[in-house]
Amino acid sequence: MKYNLLMTIILPVFASCQGVAEKQPTPAVYYSKVADIPLPPGYERIKGTDSAFADFLEQMPLKKDNRVFLYNGKLKENQHAQFAVLDISVGHKDLQQCADAIMRLRAEWLYSQKRYNEISFSDNNGNKYHLMAAVDRLQFDRYLEQVFTWCGTLSLEKQLYPVKDLNQIQPGDVLIKGGSPGHAVIVMKVAVNKSGQKIYMLAQSYMPAQDIHILKNLNDSDLSPWYSVCADNCMIYTPEWTFSSKQLKRW
Repeated sequence: MKYNLLMTIILPVFASCQGVAEKQPTPAVYYSKVADIPLPPGYERIKGTDSAFADFLEQMPLKKDNRVFLYNGKLKENQHAQFAVLDISVGHKDLQQCADAIMRLRAEWLYSQKRYNEISFSDNNGNKYHLMAAVDRLQFDRYLEQVFTWCGTLSLEKQLYPVKDLNQIQPGDVLIKGGSPGHAVIVMKVAVNKSGQKIYMLAQSYMPAQDIHILKNLNDSDLSPWYSVCADNCMIYTPEWTFSSKQLKRW
């Protein structure tokens, strides 16, 4: 009787602890860069038409610490969305949110290629913010702060070009819904198998400004962090936002 009574007490407690453990962030296998995140069996990487930008995104380093931090050094409340965290500055102000993170990645690539005159973003009124000339790192960061202050999802959505067919997705493309509220995520990698089925990987920042991170696919844990291209006008369910396939854009 004492044994049965003891087990009656212990088992619910054990089950309860398991339930708590399942709510904690799943420990990740740490990779040094985006390119190290493996493809599912039978898939091959696609670079797309903007292959240099695709290479840049794949070479982005990843942090060993898989937690997402805010711009102020505090932990993000939701630690369940990320598969991995990019090792790139978030700044010290609440500026580099969703669209801003995407603009940073694009600007960082162009800056690394010394294509300064191509670094340009527009605000909601159509005013353009050009970098134009070669600048040092401090000046570049100041320029980005100005862009992050005045540009956002609504202006970036207008600046990008629509991709009519999700099956034409390629690295560097952006899923974006402009407005308040609005959101945007960037396509980091794309792959295809012999039957033509494509998969892709997404990254985001969010509100408040926070580390850019590779998103999990919470609807398909076996495929995560990859997402499968769906047919027609389908919905894309990311951990913190739902997009329509019609919201795919390109630089």
